[in-house]
Amino acid sequence: MSQPSKPNTPNGPGRPGPSGASAPPPPTDVRPATAGVDAFPRWLRQLAQYLPVCSQFVVEGNIRDVHLVRSEDGLLLQPVVSCLWELLRERGCEGLLIHDRVSGIRVFPDDRRPAIERKLGTGPGRPGRNQSQSLEALRQRLFEVSASRELCCAFVIDYASRLVRSANDLDEAEYDFFAACRKLADTTHELRRPDAGRPVFNPIVWLVDQANDLPAWFVVGNDRIRTVVADMPDQQARLAVAERLARDLPGVDAMSEEDRSSAAGAFASLTDGLTVRAMMQIRTMARAQDLPFAQIADAIRAYRVGISDNPWRQTYLYDRIRSGHREISASVKGQAQAVQQTLDILKRSVTGLTAAQASSSGNKPRGILFFAGPTGVGKTELAKAVTRLLFGDEQACIRFDMSEFSSEHADARLIGAPPGYVGHDAGGELVNAVRQRPFSVVLFDEIEKAHPRILDKFLQILDDGRLTDGRGDTVYFSETVIVFTSNLGVYVRDEHGEPVLNVSPDDDHAEVSSKIHRAIENHFRFQLQRPELLNRIGDNIVVFDFIREDLAHRIMDKMLGNVVERVRDEHGLTLTIRDQPRAMLVEQCLGDLTHGGRGIGNRIETVLVNPLARALFDADLTADGTAAVERLVEAEGVFEVTLA
Repeated sequence: MSQPSKPNTPNGPGRPGPSGASAPPPPTDVRPATAGVDAFPRWLRQLAQYLPVCSQFVVEGNIRDVHLVRSEDGLLLQPVVSCLWELLRERGCEGLLIHDRVSGIRVFPDDRRPAIERKLGTGPGRPGRNQSQSLEALRQRLFEVSASRELCCAFVIDYASRLVRSANDLDEAEYDFFAACRKLADTTHELRRPDAGRPVFNPIVWLVDQANDLPAWFVVGNDRIRTVVADMPDQQARLAVAERLARDLPGVDAMSEEDRSSAAGAFASLTDGLTVRAMMQIRTMARAQDLPFAQIADAIRAYRVGISDNPWRQTYLYDRIRSGHREISASVKGQAQAVQQTLDILKRSVTGLTAAQASSSGNKPRGILFFAGPTGVGKTELAKAVTRLLFGDEQACIRFDMSEFSSEHADARLIGAPPGYVGHDAGGELVNAVRQRPFSVVLFDEIEKAHPRILDKFLQILDDGRLTDGRGDTVYFSETVIVFTSNLGVYVRDEHGEPVLNVSPDDDHAEVSSKIHRAIENHFRFQLQRPELLNRIGDNIVVFDFIREDLAHRIMDKMLGNVVERVRDEHGLTLTIRDQPRAMLVEQCLGDLTHGGRGIGNRIETVLVNPLARALFDADLTADGTAAVERLVEAEGVFEVTLA
């Protein structure tokens, strides 16, 4: 394909002519061409391949962005209409007729308007500024242009997604219009013009947000209508844009060539998934904040999450994490190894080294933690302690109990219902919460209870750091810490399919860790058949130990102290517990530590709190008095206390 030359027009493509007709914005010069950037974007090259055989094209996707087109003067950033003109004019096209519902029909570029209007004449449906058109007038013009032997041009229907109210509920006039356009695609023949050199069409190009904005029966099943996807800019295109945009940022002149190249590469990598227009807006934000090019990542983060302050770079956060072991250990007891491993991962997050070994890691969550181990040992409590440590507020912990997401379609609660379903405009619980609190800890409690389909959503979160909700809005997780908790590996199924205990308090921590790691790996690889999710979690699995006997005694004493304090607050009584009931509580509550601290609390409630409540309810005790649990006995599974 030959390279396009710069159009020799008075106003240039996309600039308003003397009439003042609206047109796409002018191209932005990006002269330092980057090796590997093609003359046209891929979607335009694909369209060019089908020009000889297709009479209509549906272009969907990234149609409101600007795209790179190579000219003899370098690379130009041009909107879609200008890109189409660059491609078609070297094939003999005299201009573009552009229709949209608001402005009617106009000619592009503006300097071609007199010649095209002369050939088309005047009257209803003719080009004119701010002249809206009925579907019938538009249909007549499409038929006339497609069959014209005098005029070589393309007809672009811009904002075609808004041409009718609903593609699935057409009224009679709308149905007749699309039926006529479908017939036009079938019956239009190639036109042989003396100046064209080969048979050509006057193509019709529909610019839509997505192909299903047009009736399915119109788009699908016709070899003469081709759907082309205008894709997002790839890494090479973003790099070319980054090199140009860097020129206008403070501090770029003082940087070495190597540093500029490195910063441009970071700009391109961190904007993965964003449009070129978004990159230009980020440049504008950086200039407004007087950010040097070396700190472009701060502007990108502010653009994504909408908050300019960056808690991750505050010096007080370093001080908190330095003293974090003492602070966390006060609320999570007996888990020194788990606490230390968690703090190491947090230090990696604060220093920005999460996934530093990857070529592009800027969009991944700040940290990923997978808390595994027996129940009741402090996994959820550690997640809350991490939230307090990082953000000083436990409300910054966004918690989801994954047992509520066991059904296949529960993902709609997280990201919102798909378009067309009731409530899709409301968004989902997860995306709404992260949008409101982009700096947060997102806790997915008991992840193994979620439906496997839900787990697929985490692939995009952990890898790309973003998720698109049912409304089409993208939410970024790049400033969050993702925490999963799980009891996987504590029980496994035997050869009969029955659950059996895989680890016990008699195992040391190294053995517990080894068995649980192996069980988690088997679960993701073989049972769920999702090894890719395990790979994204990586070595961030933190295995908690069982509550050991010495710690269990301290936990029980603290819980008993809580009972005594509650009795004093509620009844004004000073309660003491004698030796016999205390010894029985040790026997009943600490005999099986499989269920951890929560199991101890459950047994205290059954053995002591319930009979104590009955005794206090029946007793005639005065406030500001004293009471003692004198005896604790069991009869046929029922516990009774004697108060003295």
